[in-house]
Amino acid sequence: MIDISTYQDVLKFEKSNKLDDLWEEDTVYERLKRNAEEMPARPAVSFHLLANPRGNTETLTWKDLYGKVNQFANYLRSIGVKEKDAVALIMPSSTETVIALIAAMTVGIAAPINPTLNPEKIAQILKASNAKVLVTLKSFPKSNLAQLGAFAAAMVPEVHTIVEVDLGEHLTGVKKQLLSYVRPKTELKHQAMIVDFREGMSFQRPDLLSFDETGGRSRICSYFHTGGTTGAPKIVQHDQMGAMFNGWTLGNMVIDETDVVISPLPLFHVFAVYPILMGAIFRGAHLVLPTPAGYRGDGVIKNFWKIVAYWKATFFVAVPTAIIALNNVKVNADISTLKSVFCGSAPMPVSAFQRFRETTGVEILEGYGMSEATCVVSVNPPGGERRIGSVGFPLPYFDIRVAQFNEDGKLSKICGIDEIGELVVASPTILPGKTYTEPAKNKDIFVEGKFLRTGDLGRVDSDGYVWITGRDKDIINRGGNNIDPQMIEEAMIAHPQVKLAGAIGQPDRNAGELPCLYVELEEPKGREKMPTEAELMAYLELEVGDPMALPKYLEIVPEIKTTAVGKVFKPLLRKRAILRVFRQRLEEMDLEVDAVDVADHPQKGPIVLLQTSSANMTDKKVDEALRRFNIGWMWEMDAS
Repeated sequence: MIDISTYQDVLKFEKSNKLDDLWEEDTVYERLKRNAEEMPARPAVSFHLLANPRGNTETLTWKDLYGKVNQFANYLRSIGVKEKDAVALIMPSSTETVIALIAAMTVGIAAPINPTLNPEKIAQILKASNAKVLVTLKSFPKSNLAQLGAFAAAMVPEVHTIVEVDLGEHLTGVKKQLLSYVRPKTELKHQAMIVDFREGMSFQRPDLLSFDETGGRSRICSYFHTGGTTGAPKIVQHDQMGAMFNGWTLGNMVIDETDVVISPLPLFHVFAVYPILMGAIFRGAHLVLPTPAGYRGDGVIKNFWKIVAYWKATFFVAVPTAIIALNNVKVNADISTLKSVFCGSAPMPVSAFQRFRETTGVEILEGYGMSEATCVVSVNPPGGERRIGSVGFPLPYFDIRVAQFNEDGKLSKICGIDEIGELVVASPTILPGKTYTEPAKNKDIFVEGKFLRTGDLGRVDSDGYVWITGRDKDIINRGGNNIDPQMIEEAMIAHPQVKLAGAIGQPDRNAGELPCLYVELEEPKGREKMPTEAELMAYLELEVGDPMALPKYLEIVPEIKTTAVGKVFKPLLRKRAILRVFRQRLEEMDLEVDAVDVADHPQKGPIVLLQTSSANMTDKKVDEALRRFNIGWMWEMDAS
C-alpha cells in the first residue's frame, strides 16, 4: 500500500518511482495466475441470485476462477477467436460474467454491451465491434436477454457462435425443478451456433492456456461503447496497461487481500470493471455480486445493509442515485466492518453526502473518470482530506489541466488556479490517436497531441483538488448512464411536422439529470392538425431505442433559438428547464420564493437566483427544499 494524502505526495511518488516498475505482470491474466498460485484457497468472487445471500450463493476461490478462465479462454480459441477478434457480452452480473470477461480479454477483445438497449442498437454495436462470438443468457424468467441476443444476432451474420449462460444453475430445490415449466421460449431467427457455457468449457484444460498470450501491456483487450443511445456508437478501446493501472490504483491506494468489496453495478460499465474488478484481481480482494441486476434487483436496496453485514463487507461501490436510495433505508444490521464507499459516474449533491455520513457513519470516497481514460482519473485521498463536492486530485502519472478554447476549437489559454475551463487529461491509460476504434472519431479530441478533451467544465484549486462545475459537451448524465441528445433529436426531427428539436438534461433530485426535449413545429399547411405534446411523446416511444433516453418532459415552444450556423442554442433551453424545475419544487414545498434567473458563478458554475417578499423565509427552509439538486442557489441580491 502507498500513502498518498496530498497532491504533493502524488508528485513525490512520481519522481521516486518509474511507471513500468510498479508491477511485474504484463496482463490481467498473468496477475490472476499469480493469485491462484499465492492464495489459491482465498475467495475471489461470490454471486447470489436472490437478494438474500443465505441461499443460492456461489463462491469461487482464486484457484477456481483461474481454472474456469483457462477453460473458457481455451474454448474461445478452439472456435477460432484470435487476438484481434471481439467477444461480445450481453450479460447481467454473475460469476459467469466475470469468467467470460477475463477470458475474452485474454484470448481476444472483451466487448460488454448495455443490455437495456434494443436489438437494433445492440446490432449496431456488434457490427462496430466486429464481434464474432456473443455470450448471453439462456432464456430465463423475468429476463429478455436471450431474446435480445437472438434478435441482434439475426441482424449481424458475422456472429457465428452464441454462448448461453443458464442462471438456472444457481437455483436449488423446488425453484430449479419448476424452471423448465416457466422458462420463456426463444424464437430463433439467426444462423449462429448455440453452445452451453458450461458444456463448452467442460472439454478444456483448467490448469493452463492452450495458446500463448501476445502483445504484452500494449495489446488492446477490451471495447466499451459510450453514448450507447446514439445512432453511430463510439467504441472506446482499452489496452492491458490501462486495465492493470486501474487495478494497481485501487489495489495500492485503498484495498488489500483481506477486503470484501460489494459491487452491485453492471459489468458493462467501466466503473464496475475498472477499477473494481481489476482492483480485486490486482490485490486479491474478495468481490461480491449481489443478484444479476445489482441495485435494480428485487429487494436489494431494501436488504442492502443485511447484505453488507452477511459478507462483513469493508467497501461497496455506488453511484449517486444508489446513495440517495440508501439514504431512505434504515440501517437495520451491523455494518461496522465498512471502511468506505466508492462513488462515481455522476456528480452527487452535497446534501446526499452529508446525510449518508450522518446515517451510517461511513465516508464516501468520490472520484472522477471516463471511458476514454479507461476509467479513474482522480480520487479523493483515502488517508487525506476528502473535500465534499470535489473529485479529489489526479492519480499518479496523470496530468489534469484546465483549458479554454476559441470558437473554432483551437486552444486559447491554459487556466490558472480556480479558473473555470474545460478539463483536459493526459495519462498512461489514454491512447492518443486510437481512443476510438473508428479513426475519424479520434480527430480534434486531443490538445498538444496528448491531452484528451473531456468536455467537462471544472477548476483546480491551489491544493490540486479538481472540481467539476458542468459539462461543455451535451451528453445527458442520467444517474451515471450517458445519453446522447442527438439520438433523441434525430428521432424527433424525423416527424414530418417538427421543425427543430433540442434535447438537454434537466436537473433531477434523484438521477442528477433527466432527458428533456423542446420542440418547434413547422407552420401548419392549410387546415392541417398539429400534433400535441402527448402525440409527440407517443411517437418518440416508438422511435427511441433506449427507454432511459425517453424524455421525462416534452414541451412545444413557439421558437427555438439557433446559432449563426443553424445549431440549436442550448444554453437558453437549459436555463428554461432549470427555472421550471426549481419553480415547480418551490411550489410543491409551498415556499413563497421564485426562481428568477440562472447565473454563471466563477467557481461553482450555474447558480439559480432566487427572490422572496416573505420576511419569514430562511436559508434553511430553501436549502431543505433544493439541497438534492446538483445546481446550487443564492439570493438575487447576493449575486449583485
